[in-house]
Order: sequence, then structure tokens, then C-alpha cells
Amino acid sequence: MSITHIPGDPPLEVTLRRSVRARRYSLRISQLDGRVTLTMPQHAPLKAGLAFVREKEGWIRGHLAARPRECPVGLGGTVPFQGRDLRVIAGQCHRPHLADNALVVPGAAEDAPARVMGFLKTRARAELAAAADHYAAALGRPYGRLTLRDARTRWGSCSSRGDLMFSWRLIMAPAQVLDYVAAHEVAHLAEMNHSPAFWAVVERLMPDYAAPRAWLRINGAMLHRVRFTD
Repeated sequence: MSITHIPGDPPLEVTLRRSVRARRYSLRISQLDGRVTLTMPQHAPLKAGLAFVREKEGWIRGHLAARPRECPVGLGGTVPFQGRDLRVIAGQCHRPHLADNALVVPGAAEDAPARVMGFLKTRARAELAAAADHYAAALGRPYGRLTLRDARTRWGSCSSRGDLMFSWRLIMAPAQVLDYVAAHEVAHLAEMNHSPAFWAVVERLMPDYAAPRAWLRINGAMLHRVRFTD
């Protein structure tokens, strides 16, 4: 993959991707981060691909303009936490903590985004470990390692060795959404697929999983729009 820029106000950043399966030029705009990707046939000329992008420039800019704005985190703003918005305020303390529907953050303003992110990651690990432990015990199957990532394409995964991976951004969603993703991945310890048997395991672990699953499908992209860095 490579990146090119199309002049304009603002310039367009386009990721160039070649695929042996592609039979024509195609454009995709990510719903998560607005990334524009041009997929080209393996041996198609780059010049023609760039001409295709310029031809579709109006369509690209229209879609990008219609996307909800990113939500930078900083002092005086808010950050989602377990389904509610917390005010981010400065305080004289050693580490970030919750107080009166606010997240109190120590230190300089320029350090606040990183401190907020650190707080969220710490709470995400604790909540996801507790949920995974609960559902693994209910299933009667242990899991391996538990890791957190800022994954863009999935909220969790279960490896063939039983290791679990989760997006730490789940801590920003309502608590039952985080629980659902934990139950979903733990269910893969019994069924490494998405067959009816798998969904039966999910339902056994979390009978009311349909509502949080729907919330994530409808609102999940919003969690990726919360920005902690420039």
C-alpha cells in the first residue's frame, strides 16, 4: 500500500491498494475514520487510477463533508464512558479519577488527552477481564491471554489458542455492550465459527444480547470518532 494526495482545499489523502482479485478501479470511504482507499487491479496503470480518483473527487468530498465530525478530547470537553458523557476537568490529584459525573485529570492541559486515554484503557482492561472471567466460568472453558488494542475493524477476537483480544474503546459504550462483546468472544472458545450453535452459546451466556449487539452495529462508529491525538 502507498498514499497519494490530491490537491484541493483541503487536499485529499488517498490510500492506494492493489489486489489480484480486483477487476476494476473502486473507491471506499471508511465509516470509522473517513479513510479513502483506491483499490486497483494488480497490473493496472497508476495514472488511470489517479484519473479515476479525480473524476470521483466531488463524490468523495461530498461523503467526507457529510461524515459526523471527530470529537477531540481535552480539558473543558467531554469523553464518553460506559454510555454517558463525562466532563473532563483539571484537578490537583496524582491520577485521573471520577467525581460528580466528571473525569478529573491532573497535569498540564496538553497532557490531558493522553491521561484520559490511559484512564480509559485501565478501566477497559479491568472491566473486560472481569466480564471474560465471568463468562468463561459460566461456559466452563478457560481462555489464554487477554490483550487490548485500538482495532479498527473488529471489537474483539478469539484465537485458535484461546487468546482474547478486545478494543479498549468498548469502555466508552454502555456496560452491557462491553459485556456482550466479552460473551461473544468467550463463546468462540466452544464454537470457533458463527453457526447457529455458536449463537446458541452466546444466548446461553447472555440471553438479552440482541439489544447491545444492535447498539454496537448502529453506534459503534461513533466510538472511533473520539480522538486523543492530532
